[in-house]
Amino acid sequence: MPSPATSVLNAPVLDARSRALHDLRISVTDRCNFRCSYCMPKEVFHKDYPYLPHSDLLSFEEITRTAQAFVALGVRKIRLTGGEPLLRKNIEVLIAQLAALRTPEGQALDITLTTNGSLLARKAQSLKDAGLQRVTVSLDGLDDAIFRQMNDVDFPVADVLAGIEAAQAAGLSSIKVNMVVKRGTNEHEIVPMARHFRGTGVTLRFIEYMDVGATNGWRMDEVLPSAQVIERLQAEFPLVALDASAPGETAQRWGYANAQGQHDVGSGEIGVISSVTQAFCGDCNRARLSTEGQLYLCLFASQGYDLRALVRSDLSDEALRQQIAAIWQGRSDRYSELRSLLPTESHATPARKRVEMSYIGG
Repeated sequence: MPSPATSVLNAPVLDARSRALHDLRISVTDRCNFRCSYCMPKEVFHKDYPYLPHSDLLSFEEITRTAQAFVALGVRKIRLTGGEPLLRKNIEVLIAQLAALRTPEGQALDITLTTNGSLLARKAQSLKDAGLQRVTVSLDGLDDAIFRQMNDVDFPVADVLAGIEAAQAAGLSSIKVNMVVKRGTNEHEIVPMARHFRGTGVTLRFIEYMDVGATNGWRMDEVLPSAQVIERLQAEFPLVALDASAPGETAQRWGYANAQGQHDVGSGEIGVISSVTQAFCGDCNRARLSTEGQLYLCLFASQGYDLRALVRSDLSDEALRQQIAAIWQGRSDRYSELRSLLPTESHATPARKRVEMSYIGG
């Protein structure tokens, strides 16, 4: 654990590359009811897989205390992830606790959640009532056979679409749908997905298939570059580039264009997240907290920092903030920028150890 920072109370903290701390992603469970091949393949996460015991998980109160420390250091957005976060019992209680937090200036936080949508239809209203503001749904295609194949538990796409409709009906705003594009599997779904969500108020984002963890058998030839995704879309729909909506935003925004070549707001927009072909390490402002309290400074990290031990000790709130600040100040991660310089993985050079995406969320 790094030495405590000297003066961090209610002050933005910069890392070793002058990147501010702004977003905190909190994994609330290591379990998921899908077995997507790029995230939690069935051959690894089988029925006898040793998930974390409940006593190892951070309690809602421990999560909230930790989140408050991050807020004092500059965090303004909290995203709940998993696994599948809606599998965490009484998740609404945690959402209400986080929604009650305030920045040093007295402002509410941006509270959002990423889900596979399988439980969203039945929980959307209670999530909204608890204080959730936005939701992102992972959906890799509309073709039911392909979707069932990709989730590998035979879950129907219609139930996910019903969840998205329920989220809209409940009043959750800025709903996003994330589609991981894997060459040879679902790239033919790019245009149908865009056609389906165009004009619905839902923002569709296409994500390059990433080399996260060591269980998904990632290969570069299965990556469809975002530039090619845009080419396919522009062949069907005129698009116009949009400015980033916030510093450190990972998605490049494109709006559907009208006859005058301007953004047709009513038709909405799409986004592409080029996590492989266009590194965005330079302004990455995200920290990730695992289910049992390990702090990771990069989605591709191989080392975490044990915050659970600190939270469960007699450490004061100020001392906890100082410890977290010291960790962030030492951060120099830029895996995506260095990816092309790393040795090619093979049987002779085994995969570089790194945390699994299913463990700390995307």
